[in-house]
Amino acid sequence: MTSWFHRRDHNVFVNAGTLLICGLLTGVVAAAAAFPAAALSGLTVKAGESAYKALPSTLTDFSSPQITRIYAADGKTQIAVMYDEFRSDVPLAQMSPNVRNAIVAAEDRNFYRHNGVDLKGTLRALVSDSSGGSKQGASTLTMQYVRLSLEYSATDPKDVVAASQDTPKRKITEMKYALDLEKQLSKEQILERYLNIAPFGNGAYGIYAASQIYYNKNPKDLDVAEAALLAGLVKAPTSFNPTTASGYPQAVGRRQYVLDGMVTTGAITPAQEQAAMKEKVPRTVRKTGNGCTSVSKNEWGFFCDYFTRWWLQQEAFGSTVYDRQRRLNDGGYRIVTSMDLRATEAAHDRISERISKNNKDALMLAAVKPGTGQVLALAANRTYSLDESGNHVSSDPKKAARNLKGTYPNTTNPIISGGGDVDGYQAGSTFKMFTMVTALKQGVPLSKTIKAEVLAKTHYIVDPSSPAACPGTHFYCPGNAGESEAGTYNMWSAFGHSVNTYFVPLEEQVGAQNVVQTARDFGIQFRASNDQALAQPGSAEQWGAFTLGVSESTPLDLANAYATLAADGRYCSLTPITQILDQDGAKIDLGAPSCKQVVTPQVARQAVDAARCPVGDSAQTGDCGGSGTAPQARGEVGHPVFGKTGTTDSSKTAALILGTTDVVVAGYLADPDWPNTSQHMDHGTVNPAVWDTVADYMRGKPSVQFPSP
Repeated sequence: MTSWFHRRDHNVFVNAGTLLICGLLTGVVAAAAAFPAAALSGLTVKAGESAYKALPSTLTDFSSPQITRIYAADGKTQIAVMYDEFRSDVPLAQMSPNVRNAIVAAEDRNFYRHNGVDLKGTLRALVSDSSGGSKQGASTLTMQYVRLSLEYSATDPKDVVAASQDTPKRKITEMKYALDLEKQLSKEQILERYLNIAPFGNGAYGIYAASQIYYNKNPKDLDVAEAALLAGLVKAPTSFNPTTASGYPQAVGRRQYVLDGMVTTGAITPAQEQAAMKEKVPRTVRKTGNGCTSVSKNEWGFFCDYFTRWWLQQEAFGSTVYDRQRRLNDGGYRIVTSMDLRATEAAHDRISERISKNNKDALMLAAVKPGTGQVLALAANRTYSLDESGNHVSSDPKKAARNLKGTYPNTTNPIISGGGDVDGYQAGSTFKMFTMVTALKQGVPLSKTIKAEVLAKTHYIVDPSSPAACPGTHFYCPGNAGESEAGTYNMWSAFGHSVNTYFVPLEEQVGAQNVVQTARDFGIQFRASNDQALAQPGSAEQWGAFTLGVSESTPLDLANAYATLAADGRYCSLTPITQILDQDGAKIDLGAPSCKQVVTPQVARQAVDAARCPVGDSAQTGDCGGSGTAPQARGEVGHPVFGKTGTTDSSKTAALILGTTDVVVAGYLADPDWPNTSQHMDHGTVNPAVWDTVADYMRGKPSVQFPSP
C-alpha cells in the first residue's frame, strides 16, 4: 500500500482516488450506502477539498449530431437523409416503457435509488483498477451520460481522450458532474438524454436509430425482447453485435441478462421473460442510406446533388465547405425542397421512352417555375451513382485511347446543372433570345425587317483561315442551315424560323457586348475559361457568333433564363429550397427567391410574343410567317406556349426550351464526355421529351394566356 502511494502522490486527482480507497477500507462504505452524497463529500474533504471543488460541476451545453431529412416540395415525401452519425432524438414519451425498463436493467438497476453515484460500486472499481485487478465500470446511467456528454461537447481532441480515459481523475470528475446533474434534472430527463445519445452499434446512435436499423420500427413500438436486445448492446456494441458470428451468441446471452434484470426489478413477469426468450435475435440489420447516392428513388439523385452543391455554397452555414458539410450532416434540419414529384417523374419517364441509360448521348431535362427561381426537376438518362465499375469507355477519343471510362450509365457529375468539371454544352440558336431582348431594350421593334442574305457579311474580325470568314477576308460571314432561308424577315418570323443571317446583323447593330450582358442578367454563367475570356468587356464587342449559341451553358441555366421572360422580366436566382427548419422547428431564412427586374415587363412580353412562333403557337401582335422549328409543341401541350429550338454547328447539340406561365423546361441532347462530338444530335429525340414533359405537368391545370404586349 505504501509503495502504491509513493508512485502516485504527484497527482492530486490520483491522491483523491487513493484517499477514497482508504475511506472504503476504513469503513466509510456503510455511511456511503446510507448517505451517498454526504459520504462522498466527506471523502473528498480528506482527499483534498480544494482540488475537488476546483472541478467543474455543470456540463457544457451541446447538441448531439442529428440526421438531416430532405423532402420533396409536398413536404411529406422524403428524398434522402444526411448524417455523420445516424441519430434522431425522440422524447421519452415516444419510447416504449420496455425501452426504459430494459436500459435500467442492463446498465443501472439502482438508477431510481441513487443520487447519481453508486458509491459502493465506484469505490470497489477504483480499488480493483488501481491494484491491477480486472477493469470494472460501476458507472451509473447518470455517470455514463456525463461521459458521453463530455465527449460530444469537447472541442479539442485532448478533451475527447480525457473524457474516455479510464483513470481516477475521470471517475471523480464524472461523479461530481453526476451529483450536480441529478439536482438539475429529473430521472426521466436523464434517461431520455442518455437513450438519445448512447451508441448501439452498426452505425446506430440513440434509440431511434437503433430501433430503425435493427427492427425497422419506431421506439414506441418495441416489445420486451426487442428492447432487451437493444439495451444489452450499449455495454459493448462491437462485441455484442448480433450480425457477426462471434457477436451473435454474446448478444443472445446479453439479452438474457437484461431480461433477468427486468424480472428482478419488477418490470416484467417470469412468464413475460419466457415469452421474450422465444423471439429470434436479428442476424441482419437494415442500414439507412446516407446522402444522394442513397436516394429513395433513383431519378431524384441529380436534384439531391444540386441541393447539396447549393448548400455547400451558403456561407451562412459555415465559413468553409467542411463546416457547411458538417452542419448539413449533423444539424438535424428538416429541409423541404422545390423538387416537384410530378415534374420529376414526367421528365424521367419521357426520357426513358426516348433513350437508353447505356447510350453515350445524354438527354437532360431541367424544369423551373417562373417568378420563383425554384428548380422543379432535374433528370437525365443516367443513374446517379458512384459505382462506375460497369461504365463504358469514354466517347472522347483521347480518353478512349487511354481506356478511361465514361460517365454512362452511372455518374455523379452535375451534367444537368453544371459545376465542378462540367462547363456545359453549346445550346445553339436558343441564345438568339438574348439578342432579341437586347434589341427590344434599345427600342428596336418586333416589326424590324432585315433582308437576310445567304451569308451575313459583318465587321466582326476572325481568323482568315476560319471557315466562317468571308472568302479572302478576315471578317465573320455566317450562313444559315440552308440557302433557302434567305429572305426578308421581321423579328417574329426570324425567331420562328431561326434565321442566322437576321440575328447576327441584329447583334452587330445592338452591340455584341450588350447581348452578352443581357445573357449575364438572365443567369448565363460562362463557366468555360474560353467563354469567360470572350465575355470580358474588351472582347465581347467582337463576339459575333455569340447569338448563335457558341457559349457553353446547361439546361438549368437556359430554363431559368427563359423563365425570366415568363415572369415579366423578373430574374430569380435558382434555388432548390422552399423551407428549412432547424431541429427545434425554427425557420431559417435562407433559400427564399432572390429576384430582380432585369428588363421591363413590356420588353419581356414582346420577347415572349415572338418566342411563340418557333413552337407552333400564334403571336398576339404579329405574324409568325408560317410554322416554326418545333410546330407540334403547342398541340401536344394544349396550353399557350413559348420557346426556342437550338442546334449547333454539325449538330453537336440539340436543344429545345419550352414554357408556359407555370413551368419552363429546357432539354439538351449532348455528349457529356465529349461535347465536341463528331456525332449528330437528333431533335427527334429531345423535342418530344420536352413537350411531353410540359404536357404531363400542365395536365389538369387551367389554360392561362400570356399577358399581351
